[in-house]
Amino acid sequence: MIFFCEATSALDPKLVGDVLKVIDQLAREGMTMVVVTHEMGFAREVADEVIFMDKAVIVEEGPPEQVFDHPRHERTCEFLGMILSDQGL
Repeated sequence: MIFFCEATSALDPKLVGDVLKVIDQLAREGMTMVVVTHEMGFAREVADEVIFMDKAVIVEEGPPEQVFDHPRHERTCEFLGMILSDQGL
């Protein structure tokens, strides 16, 4: 298992893309990973399971389609609305 905590934080856009490609390739090879990220588009594409936390508490978890398309909790909706609009998604 590999744990990535904000692996793309403070990187220039080219390096962000390079790091995300490596993580995507590892996922395709079946590597078990825990990825902490604000790259929501990437998480949606690559993750099998998404966990949204707020103040060190799990607020919502499930498959990406459920968490991103049908969030059940107000805090998740608020966060996704803010982040996805910032990322143009």
